[in-house]
Amino acid sequence: MFKGDRKPNITLARAMILVVMTMVFSAVVIALVVFNVVFRNSLEKAAVTSAGQSVDQVAVTLNNYTDDMIRIMDMLYQHSLEDPDTQEELFDSLIDIRNDVVMVATYDMHNNNTGIWSNYPVKEMIYTNLSLFSVPSNAAGGISISAPHVVTVLQDYYPWVVTLTKTTEVETFSNAAKVAIDVRFSTIARYIDEVGIGQHGYCFIIDGEGNIIYHPQQQLIYSGLKTEGEDQFLLLEDGSHVVDGVIYTVKTLENCNWKIIGVTYLDEIVNERVKTMATASVLIFLVVVLLTFLFGSQLSYLFTKPANKLAGAMREFEEDASGFVFEPIRGSVEVNDLSDSFEHLVKRIQQLMEEVKQEETTLRKTELKALQAQINPHFLYNTLDSISWMCEEGKTEEAVLMVNALAKLFRISISRGREIIPIDKEVQHAECYLQIQKFRYTNHFDYEFEVEDSCKDYLCNKITLQPLIENALYHGLDMQDEGHISIRIKEDGEDVLMEIEDNGIGMTEEQISELFVNDGTDNHGIGVKNVNDRIKIYFGDKYGISVRSELDVGTCVSIRIPKITEESKYEK
Repeated sequence: MFKGDRKPNITLARAMILVVMTMVFSAVVIALVVFNVVFRNSLEKAAVTSAGQSVDQVAVTLNNYTDDMIRIMDMLYQHSLEDPDTQEELFDSLIDIRNDVVMVATYDMHNNNTGIWSNYPVKEMIYTNLSLFSVPSNAAGGISISAPHVVTVLQDYYPWVVTLTKTTEVETFSNAAKVAIDVRFSTIARYIDEVGIGQHGYCFIIDGEGNIIYHPQQQLIYSGLKTEGEDQFLLLEDGSHVVDGVIYTVKTLENCNWKIIGVTYLDEIVNERVKTMATASVLIFLVVVLLTFLFGSQLSYLFTKPANKLAGAMREFEEDASGFVFEPIRGSVEVNDLSDSFEHLVKRIQQLMEEVKQEETTLRKTELKALQAQINPHFLYNTLDSISWMCEEGKTEEAVLMVNALAKLFRISISRGREIIPIDKEVQHAECYLQIQKFRYTNHFDYEFEVEDSCKDYLCNKITLQPLIENALYHGLDMQDEGHISIRIKEDGEDVLMEIEDNGIGMTEEQISELFVNDGTDNHGIGVKNVNDRIKIYFGDKYGISVRSELDVGTCVSIRIPKITEESKYEK
């Protein structure tokens, strides 16, 4: 086969949609690349700026706070020079006014305590004063801020504080050379905790030696579950530094050696905005895809939908030619011409199929009528032989009954050439047959009929019951024992159900299947298969014979036919 002979496996609508979708996807990919490069970079810059501003705000707040405390310290120093007698009053006022001031203490040139002022009781025996020993070694000559520590000189009260210390070369503070103010560290920590840089960003403080002054996750730091790598921050200059996706912002306080370190997770800040933009992009993309499919559907409707409908109609016709009903398809001029030609083709093929079907049906009915006309010669010979024997034995009454039954059997079998007869006539035909067989096999079997009166006027195929009763006599009953045949006819919904049941030897599943294969035209006349075929030809595939049987128990043959009263509909 040449390449040009190959059938295309893609429709026009699919090709157009594919082109449009390719363009859309290409545009989206380019937009995403530009977005990832340009927009993300701008977000990173904005994140760095935002982190720097947050840390600057903390630094300004702490600078202002420490400056305020330093101004208070300078004010105390200046006032002590001018009026030393009011120094203690100033200390008491400071503690009363400032809730964040826990204690004020003075020391001489040798670091001996010369006075403590606090709203809390002071211990009588002081062994260690952490507020003094926490002061940096370079505190002389100015004001210094200690690391956070616990106050140890108060009675039953141990607040967490930082100590601001001012040292002079002369004893000025009530004959003291040094004054220390313990300020609650919770005030400073609150400033740190209130800073939020993203969902998980935070700030912490280290001193000039790299020791952590305060960390929001102080417990994790102390337990060793978290580390910050404090030494690396000593090498970083003030400003923002991006390291492995994390923004570290460093800011050194102006009035002490503390450094504010801000930690911001770049992906968290950026991805949150990227996610928002991605959501908007997805929505836009979905709208574009929807419009693309709508556009493709419209093209399919205008150009390919009529052709697809016509192709579908051809497939339906191929699957069910006889029951297919074609509805004309309208579109372009070419589609209209194809539709009209296909409609003409469908009608012509269906007409030919109907003619062939009629011919086959007529042939089958002719064959079946020929089978019906075949009276078993053995049955006729045996019957006449029995009548002759009865006459010789002087049993004239039995011979007369047997002759009348045989005559009635033939008369109903002929039925003026009609195929469909009332059920009442079919029952009479079966009774005549059983009467004849009863004379022949005296005391070997009995029978009974249970026929609903409402079923007698319905029509059925003639010679329907007799072949099945004959099959029960010759194949079902064991003539050594007394057999019983029961014929029941009743309504079953929209159908009539006939049942011939015997108490004979029964059959296997294989034997039952054989009944519907073998036509039975042997020494015993018309078989089950021919009766079943005849019913289906006249009434349809949903009707016919079914058999259920059990070995050594018996067999029941069921015949299902429709309720009909008009002969002309089925007689052909």
